[in-house]
Amino acid sequence: MSERLQKLIAQSGLCSRRKAEELLTAGRVTVDGAVASLGDKADPAVQTIAVDGAVLRLEEEKVYLMLHKPRGYVTTLSDEKGRKTAADLVSDCGVRVYPVGRLDMDSEGLLLFTNDGDFMQALTHPKHQVDKRYEVTVTGELHNAAARLAAVEDLEGEPIIPAQVTLLKESGGQALLQVIIHQGKNRQIRRMCAQVGLQVKRLRRVGEESLTLGDLPAGKWRYLRKEEIAALKGKETP
Repeated sequence: MSERLQKLIAQSGLCSRRKAEELLTAGRVTVDGAVASLGDKADPAVQTIAVDGAVLRLEEEKVYLMLHKPRGYVTTLSDEKGRKTAADLVSDCGVRVYPVGRLDMDSEGLLLFTNDGDFMQALTHPKHQVDKRYEVTVTGELHNAAARLAAVEDLEGEPIIPAQVTLLKESGGQALLQVIIHQGKNRQIRRMCAQVGLQVKRLRRVGEESLTLGDLPAGKWRYLRKEEIAALKGKETP
């Protein structure tokens, strides 16, 4: 993405934007070897910007955002089957960002994206035990459903940390459960439900640690606020 050169120079930490304007006016800045002028733009991803012959090293601005992923979207950057991707919904954020964890195609709700690799690793590493909260609508054998689901300790022979499960309401042959997990194994909640005779009708992630989906419309995204980022980064410290 092209930006004004004085902004890019200031972003690199070399000097202030006003000083960068002075460098440009003095002819000390080049783009791909050609002297640049005040007001010129460049794309650092594909062009070489230099000040006094030294190539400018830009630290990419870190971006953190929350998407309300709708059903029917896969959580990959591209899909060989041509299915709709969650990445398509955040492509207008201006930088290349990556999903933090996954939501399967039939699930919906809160999905984080970032270009901060350390942040992503911290939130997905099992040792940090990041709580993810889901609302799950189920049918089937509803008697004592929450307790039965909370008692699941393995999936097809693979040990798991038991989920925290709360019955929110039950009516019309359906139950709405709140399920909190922090392992995030492949289709974990769906597999847990199947194991105790429950059929998932809707699975929606509504929170992750201190974050909540709130009233963000399906298919829309927003930037995380500074305090939200700070709270999540607190999970990076062991």
